[in-house]
Amino acid sequence: MGSASVVGKGARGEHVVAAHGLRGLASAMVVFAHIIGGPARHVYADNAAYVALTRAPWHLATFGVMLFFVISGFVILPSALRYAPGEFALRRGLRLYPLFAVLSVLFVALNAVTNAYPKINTPLAVVAGFTFTNLFTGTDQLTPNAWSLSYEVMFYALTCAVVTFAVKRRDRLTGALAVTAALAFVLAFPIALYFVAGVAIRLLRWRYPDGSRAMRWVELLAFAGMTALASRAHYEYWWRDFRDPVVVPLILLTATYFYCAVAPGSWTERLLGNRVFGYLGTISYSLYLVHPYIYLALRKLFVRHGLFTDDLLHSMLPFALLVAGGSLVASHVVHLWLERWPYERFFRQRIYRADRIARGDPATDATMTAQRA
Repeated sequence: MGSASVVGKGARGEHVVAAHGLRGLASAMVVFAHIIGGPARHVYADNAAYVALTRAPWHLATFGVMLFFVISGFVILPSALRYAPGEFALRRGLRLYPLFAVLSVLFVALNAVTNAYPKINTPLAVVAGFTFTNLFTGTDQLTPNAWSLSYEVMFYALTCAVVTFAVKRRDRLTGALAVTAALAFVLAFPIALYFVAGVAIRLLRWRYPDGSRAMRWVELLAFAGMTALASRAHYEYWWRDFRDPVVVPLILLTATYFYCAVAPGSWTERLLGNRVFGYLGTISYSLYLVHPYIYLALRKLFVRHGLFTDDLLHSMLPFALLVAGGSLVASHVVHLWLERWPYERFFRQRIYRADRIARGDPATDATMTAQRA
């Protein structure tokens, strides 16, 4: 596929139902990981049966972040092709930073009072967190779950650089430098392979847009394999983790599944192309960042009032329902005021055609652009 063809395809808005639904599923998985994994670590750590019971589901649920990375690579390439670098950065910034900044300020204020996390209660850690440079300072991110945003921002910057210099301008020197920087980032942080997989799948889908009945069987098999391998362990995806024979097949199966999932008529499209997962996909960013605060507040409340008992069902069920319900309500409000409002106020353009998605109405690529701007 030539660069002119790639730029032309990127300039067209398009909506991929399965990718949007998977975004909602991934955010729900991460919430579920906190609901079952937090008590296993902080409340029922001495309950061997509960810890063993939740280990595999927790491993699988945390894998939702890897799905986010694949989705990010898949959806960000058209945006990098569509906009000039300045507008691309501005749109990304207004899309992500207001919510991140507010929650980071909240976290810094709470941590300054409690010193619960002394390693990031330093000027260097705070500055690195707000600028997404903590990957290079060796410090952790600030607000819970934002560790993945540092990777995402680097993904965006490098994708924009490669597209701008190597594809649009076709400048050999700056293009080579951009590609080299991207390769160096992948070598330094191999977790970025999931993002690269998403970009590659977007390019392949542009070249081979149609699905097939046989592909649906591949989709099912790849999904089963991905689920089985992701349930085995939690990986940080440093190169030392690649000694485990599971890691490379897991990445390949994830890429294979996602490639099949975003094909027209896939099982994933059929199962997730409804108003529930459409809505979860729309608020996924807010849900991802907001729910840890709801979870932590409720966990402390349950501990203080002795609501976590040996009766796991009657302890964990109300806890799970309250965390899920509270997170959805809080995320909805935050999505409207800190995620949508700044972006739509500035650009006079919706982030998502959320009304159609929420209703589950059919829409064509030409009429709906529900992916990230």
